[in-house]
Amino acid sequence: MSTGVTPSTLGDALQRAGALRVELAAGAAARDRDRVLPVGEVRRLADSGLLAISVPSRHGGAGLPASAVADVVRIVSEGDPNVGQIPLSHFVYVNQLRLQGTHEQQARIYREVLDGAVIGNAQSERGTKHVRDLRTTLVRDGDAWRLDGTKFYCTGAYFADWIPVLAHLGPDGPLHVAWVRRDAEGVEVVDDWDAVGQRTTASGTVHLRSVRVTDDLVTDYATELTGPTTYGAFAQLLHAAIDTGIARAALDDAAEFIRDRSRPFSDAVERFGAQRAVDDPLTVQTFGELELQVRSAEALLRDAGRAVDAADADLTTESAGAASLAVAAARVASTRASVDVASGLFEVAGTRSVVSGEVLDRHWRNARTHTLHDPAAWKLHHLGRWAADGVLPRPAGQL
Repeated sequence: MSTGVTPSTLGDALQRAGALRVELAAGAAARDRDRVLPVGEVRRLADSGLLAISVPSRHGGAGLPASAVADVVRIVSEGDPNVGQIPLSHFVYVNQLRLQGTHEQQARIYREVLDGAVIGNAQSERGTKHVRDLRTTLVRDGDAWRLDGTKFYCTGAYFADWIPVLAHLGPDGPLHVAWVRRDAEGVEVVDDWDAVGQRTTASGTVHLRSVRVTDDLVTDYATELTGPTTYGAFAQLLHAAIDTGIARAALDDAAEFIRDRSRPFSDAVERFGAQRAVDDPLTVQTFGELELQVRSAEALLRDAGRAVDAADADLTTESAGAASLAVAAARVASTRASVDVASGLFEVAGTRSVVSGEVLDRHWRNARTHTLHDPAAWKLHHLGRWAADGVLPRPAGQL
């Protein structure tokens, strides 16, 4: 369990995240190359107290806002976006419990989070018609519920103490969240994640076979999306933070590479007297363009965080819609920045940068994998509908 104290201020949280970023960055390439799951790294993240920063103050947490959580996720993702993605569901379900949990449910689970517990997820399923077409069910069985189903893309479940499971009450009933222990009877977490990027998130399969769930560990979910809410915007804000972190890390690694391990192009030497690769004016120009993209993503991420904070403080249809639009803009910008910068680094770093031992391709693989979480084109659609016709997006888990 946690050996640290939860950060009480944003400054403290950012300082701890910065220290962790340096530690994570030192081993990120090797973990990706050898596909070593970051079990110890996730434990140190939990021990840092950072996973408890959004626990409400009335339950002993810091109660830091969405913008602060996004900052922490961005900084951690600069060190290793795999570790940055693993607690995304943790923060989302701390929020879900805040919105839908009873005081008793909150007190029970928040107490464990303050002590270092990690929350995973078991939401999505493979082979269904769409992302919200789920087969997992909670069926009444005496004085409790019986949970059955198979989930995939279960990021965080492998490292978790608690796994919130999205399931229907009965075959066609409303969606609820069943909170199950990672080590509960009938729960099997399988490390079968084999993706191009984000290779060490262990986002694989969770089997649920007649798992017993008591009433006090079931929370409502369907009402999250029936009125003004920032539930989806908060989750998407954290996705944007991960991609923004990838973009910054890729640019930093490119700069380090050309300073330390690249030679100037012959034309730059002959025409401009370049002694180093960083003296090549075309390389400098390209870095300027990439820096502009990263700064734009970082700025839109900050703006989106403030919009979610404002909506949380005064929740209306208009404020929730404004938050969703701000997050949509951040998602598009961070998607483009992470993919473009992670690809562009090879143009400025040169042939040597593609040597497999450098593992610089992990930035592009991570960006390309994570940005496919949900389509950026639909973010543009909602932004376009607003710009052209003043239509606010409806509440949704993905905007």
